[in-house]
Amino acid sequence: MELFEEIRREYEFGVGTVAGVAKKLGVHRRMVREAVAHAVPAKRKPAVRRAWKIEPVREFIDTILQADRKAPRKQRHTAHRIWQRIREEFPDSAIAERTVRQHIQARKRELGIEAREAFVPQSYAWGAEAQVDWYEAFADVAGERQKQYVFCMRSMGSGAAFHRAFPRATQQAFLEAHEHAFVYFGGIFRKLRYDNLGAAVKKIVRGQRREETARFIAFRSHWRFQAEFCTPGEAHEKGGVEGEGGYFRRNHWVPVPTACDLDDLNAQLLAACESDEHRIISGREQTIGAAILIERDHLLPIPSEGFDLAEISFPLVDAQRCVRVRTNRYSVPVPPGTAVEAKVYASFIEIWRSGERIARHERCYKRLQQILDLEHYLDVLYRKPGALAGSKPLEQQRQAGLWPGCFDTFWTLLNERHGKQNGTKQMIELLALGKEHGRLKLREAVERCLSLECCDVAAVRHLLNAGIWHRPACESIDIGALNRYERPLPVMNAYDELLAGGAR
Repeated sequence: MELFEEIRREYEFGVGTVAGVAKKLGVHRRMVREAVAHAVPAKRKPAVRRAWKIEPVREFIDTILQADRKAPRKQRHTAHRIWQRIREEFPDSAIAERTVRQHIQARKRELGIEAREAFVPQSYAWGAEAQVDWYEAFADVAGERQKQYVFCMRSMGSGAAFHRAFPRATQQAFLEAHEHAFVYFGGIFRKLRYDNLGAAVKKIVRGQRREETARFIAFRSHWRFQAEFCTPGEAHEKGGVEGEGGYFRRNHWVPVPTACDLDDLNAQLLAACESDEHRIISGREQTIGAAILIERDHLLPIPSEGFDLAEISFPLVDAQRCVRVRTNRYSVPVPPGTAVEAKVYASFIEIWRSGERIARHERCYKRLQQILDLEHYLDVLYRKPGALAGSKPLEQQRQAGLWPGCFDTFWTLLNERHGKQNGTKQMIELLALGKEHGRLKLREAVERCLSLECCDVAAVRHLLNAGIWHRPACESIDIGALNRYERPLPVMNAYDELLAGGAR
């Protein structure tokens, strides 16, 4: 632009001829004529070079692109995979991967395979709609890297979002996460938009019709919201929550979070959700937190009574005092053949009998596993003490870190004092005290006994009950004339001398 200005100025106020200006400024006469005619230089035409290296494989690439039209969406060739095949099947063709990528991109546009779709911006009223989705992320929980399935609900009015992690994306986790989200937002949205996930949809019927699961219908009826489902394969129909998942993963899952357990991880996610309330979404004038306060007045109120999220079954107790729940077996403290009620939640399983909860286990998501509690077998082990040392419940308790080393020391001392069988029986009596007082207090009492060089179950029981007994302190009284009956304490020195003399 500066050169054109100099040429025009020299032509008008300086040399005045095309040849003179060209000679003085060292440019071609065509450029001088162009500058004199137009103050702005014309746009340069891009140089079109013939991609001669792509010619031997052009037909091969077209064949792959046409065949991919009939292949499953997630099993089609990428540009990198096509380049790999060219190297394998055309070893004489020295072609760069970038050249293949550029050719495939242009060829897809020519064939109409890759067309950029246009979308229409949407507006949402306060409390009218929220979008729900699952996404996956990794976290270091208890020193182990684990995959987490994260539930996300995003308000389309305020832009606020709620995230909660679960070990698996089960129906119980799906429904439980809804309740946590409603509490976080302070109310219920009138409409929720979903994918066609199995926790809610049993079968996709023609058009927008869906055959929904009975449990989801009951849950939706209780919370009084309307459900809408996206067209299969059209994730952009809930683009708000899709973008929220990517944003939250990039900003709060990087670096990989570290937590001692799942509750700690969810506490971190909740804090991250609250910190996002301070940001302003592009194109809006207020923060997300300020928008939430406005939106809460437009949400449906939360019912006073909750919805029972449990999946209920009625198994029988087998000979090993276990009940089968889904694919795993959980121990119970009742005789074999008893019918019990099993309630399956997202994180734990409860066993009930006659309206009383008799067992509670952390839910196991593996298959064909036994989850056993040693306390459920104490009455059986008391009759069969020899089975304790090699029992599977004891092994699981050791692996879970619930069997401290002081228990083994105490058990060994009991065996030395009372014999193996009676010592083991007393150890079982000791373990039974944990049901009443708790494992932590039992451990402290055992460690206290060992520090006093005492090995007796009665002593441990006394230490556990010492904090329960509240004996009133004795009040001092004036004995008056009874003081004359007070006598000094006896001295045993003479008796000790007599004993020493007898020993000699």
